[in-house]
Order: sequence, then structure tokens, then C-alpha cells
Amino acid sequence: MIHRSGLFSRFLLVLVGVAVVVLCYSLLRENLPDRVTRGWPWQVELLDVQSAVAAVLATGGASLARAQYARTVRPAIGYFGRVVADVSPDGRMAWVCHLCNGGQEVAVTMDLGYWIEYTPAARASGAEDSSEWVTQAVASASVEGLGLMKRQDFALNLVGPGWPISGQQTMLLGWFTEKAMREVENVFVRVRVLDRVGDTHERVVSLLKGADRVPRHPDTPLF
Repeated sequence: MIHRSGLFSRFLLVLVGVAVVVLCYSLLRENLPDRVTRGWPWQVELLDVQSAVAAVLATGGASLARAQYARTVRPAIGYFGRVVADVSPDGRMAWVCHLCNGGQEVAVTMDLGYWIEYTPAARASGAEDSSEWVTQAVASASVEGLGLMKRQDFALNLVGPGWPISGQQTMLLGWFTEKAMREVENVFVRVRVLDRVGDTHERVVSLLKGADRVPRHPDTPLF
């Protein structure tokens, strides 16, 4: 999901609209008889036709250039997960999920929200799924409430606003051991980043989608 910057996107479209209206007004006024142009509002000359056409071309060109540049610098936010050995302090294997920026330009983190869903067994023990997006601290505390230990059975990486994700770079989101995955069905992370032109990009990542919940062997490196 992309939220365009109001100042650098919609404002240009407004200028294009104004220029088109002025051009239409100038064309109509140019073709009206003199007796009509002596009355209001046609007696007001905003721009001559040539200047109005130039205004449309200039604002339209600026809008197209902005759109093309926005496409060029747009981050390509994705994610991947794999089984990795020796992630937990006691050497257990864990499912590790990373965020990646496949674009060429840097993206700046604005906000991360978390949504936890538990397994039926965990819910039978009193665990409750999230009802809204929460912070990393609240999400970690919720999982710890099941008797799981942070940084031993699982970890959700703390990423604050302003953290840059360079092009072709990855960022750790979290990891879960087999013990943790017996209790946690899924963890959704809503990632919002800002690109160079001020547009906001939002992606919801499912940390445990396709996870090997009974890991026995580490996966081969991706790169």
C-alpha cells in the first residue's frame, strides 16, 4: 500500500487542474464576441491562450516527472524466512525472518506494529489473540505471558523510527524456536517506510508463514 505525499503529489495535480481550467477559460474567451467579453466574468483576462497552453504543459510535465521519479526510487519491500542454527543462546535452531528492500534507494522506517495469533492449545490455556496493532514491547510481553523467554525461546527485533533500510539490504524482524512455535500461530508485522519523495509505503509481513515448526536441519544460505 502506498500513501502519496500531499505536498509533492496532490499539490501538483491541483496545479494541473487549475492550468487546464485557465486554458479552457482562455479558449472560450478568445472565441466569444466582443459584446460578451465586455461583461462579467469574461472581461477578466487571466492568460492568453499561448501562455495558458504553456502552463498546462509545464504543470503536466512536472507531475509526470514526479511520478516517474517516485517509481524509480520506490522501495521494493519483501521478506523471507529460513531455519538457522545457533540463534538461541542454548544452540537450538530457530525460524528466522528478515525484511528486505529490493529497490535501489534507501527507505526510512516510520513505524512497526505487531499482531499476535496463538495456537488453539495456547488459547485453551488462556492466551488471547491481538485485537489491534501493538508495539514491539507489548507483543513481546504477550508472548512471554505463556512462559516463553525473550531472547531464549523467541525474539522480536526492536526497530525504531528513522532506521534506514538501504537498497538490497536486509533487516532482522524476529526469530522463533520450536518451543515458541508450539504456542504462537502467527505474528504479523505492519511495516511503514518513507521513500525519498515523501511517499509512505506499508507492508504487512507474516513472520511464521511457511515456517518449519519442527526444525531439524538448518536451511542453506540464500546468498
